[in-house]
Amino acid sequence: MAGSSNHDVVIVGGGHNGLAAAAYLAKAGRDVLLLEKLDHAGGAAVSAQAFNGVDARLSRYSYLVSLLPQEIIDDLGLRIRLARRRYSSYTPDPASPGRGLLIDNGDAAATAASFASVGAPPTEAAAFERFYAECRKLTGALWPTMTLPLPTRSEARQLAEAAGAGEVWESVTERPVGEAITRGLHSDLVRGVVLTDALIGTFARAGSADLQQNICFLYHLLGGGTGDWDVPIGGMGAVSGELERAAREAGATILTSAEVTGIRPGCSVGYRHEGLERSASADWVLSNVAPAVLDRLRVLDRLRGAGAGEAWNPNHRREGSQVKVNLLLKRLPRLLDRSVSPEAAFGGTFHINETWTQLDDAYLAAEQGTVPDPLPCEIYCHSLTDPSILSPELQASGAHTLTVFGLHVPDRLITAENNEAMRARLQAAVVKSLNSVLGEPIEDLLLTGAGGTPCIETKTTLDIQRAVGMPRGNIFHGGLDWPFAEDDDPLDTPARRWGVATDDPRILLCGSGARRGGAVSAIGGHNAAMAVLES
Repeated sequence: MAGSSNHDVVIVGGGHNGLAAAAYLAKAGRDVLLLEKLDHAGGAAVSAQAFNGVDARLSRYSYLVSLLPQEIIDDLGLRIRLARRRYSSYTPDPASPGRGLLIDNGDAAATAASFASVGAPPTEAAAFERFYAECRKLTGALWPTMTLPLPTRSEARQLAEAAGAGEVWESVTERPVGEAITRGLHSDLVRGVVLTDALIGTFARAGSADLQQNICFLYHLLGGGTGDWDVPIGGMGAVSGELERAAREAGATILTSAEVTGIRPGCSVGYRHEGLERSASADWVLSNVAPAVLDRLRVLDRLRGAGAGEAWNPNHRREGSQVKVNLLLKRLPRLLDRSVSPEAAFGGTFHINETWTQLDDAYLAAEQGTVPDPLPCEIYCHSLTDPSILSPELQASGAHTLTVFGLHVPDRLITAENNEAMRARLQAAVVKSLNSVLGEPIEDLLLTGAGGTPCIETKTTLDIQRAVGMPRGNIFHGGLDWPFAEDDDPLDTPARRWGVATDDPRILLCGSGARRGGAVSAIGGHNAAMAVLES
């Protein structure tokens, strides 16, 4: 070993959660060393110049913020600005793409008229609003617990019932959420709009018995108690950049290009930095890498044999299920629906081929090993809300970014051997899905980068795994867990009470693999830091 050091805490992985944990612990006077494999901190919460020769910084992997508590922003003095989107969503009718459902947060009457325009029953707009209003009673009760020790299921239920959300508790936590959706809503299109909240990154059906779709649904509606998803001004890199600043100013040591090679018993961490093998020992190791990656790093588990560290939470082995496509356009495309402006349609979440029936058909196709056709897609246009991610020249030209999230593309479809071909096939499927609702081909609007290369990039689950270490491309680092403990779960240590425990009492989860991890929230980092400070 070229050198060794001793610390109170070593954090493995410099994603936004690791940075949050480092900031909290360093502010509390702990000696913190954070090790990041890449040449920059931020993990998947970064902005990048995705296209050579084009001055646009895209939020490449994660793009919206909902679950980041104001408490954490205030605690760490983060200078973060989040912009609310006026429009919630736009969904063209695939049976008649010249019409669509526009949900306008600023105009209830226009929204009601839009429901009628797509042939929804007269009561559907009110039923839709009532459905989400009931959900907000539940999320409003649970949201304040996210930065507290875990409530038990019974305690969480009591909070829900006290808020008048007893019925929705049953619908969301006890029964497949598809039952509540079909009971409360009647339009195939409207049901699909709601169901997408349960499926982002999750390979499940509306009626799946394991309720993974329910947990995903709850997290998508939980942020701030309202479920609003906001655009980070300056891109997602502005969020992780502020967390890194807070950690460094608090005194944490952050090493990039420092690849962890093993974690030995007694919290000794081996890593490679500047071409040399080094080690660091600590009282605590916090893991901001996915639990499956942590298993591979633990040397004792390797000695026991392959897979020995995998049994403590099999939920961490769940596959990701999406394809991500980033595009840079000369301008926003015209729509087949001439009653809606492109600025309104792309101003929120643009749903394509995501009716209830289409989503289920897509799941069944993928389950049988084929790429869904049509591919359900969602589009986000960051630059409409935050043009600062584009150079002044691009802004003046009318250019815009689009991020497309294709659903029901499980990792099982991707192998090392077919990845390149599948990337091309999935990109073609996304383009075909987009063009089905546009008044002009999206290909004709692509800007070109250096060498005349079209500004479009596609990331399969394997590409995401290779780039940012998310096993099987799972954007949540594995299956999501309920944000509460079961009544018989042991809560006898700070790590267990805060939902960050592993099977080693001195190794804690501080990332998306923690019980209340997932999305850009810093909650995993906060809660791991609280567990250390309580111990």
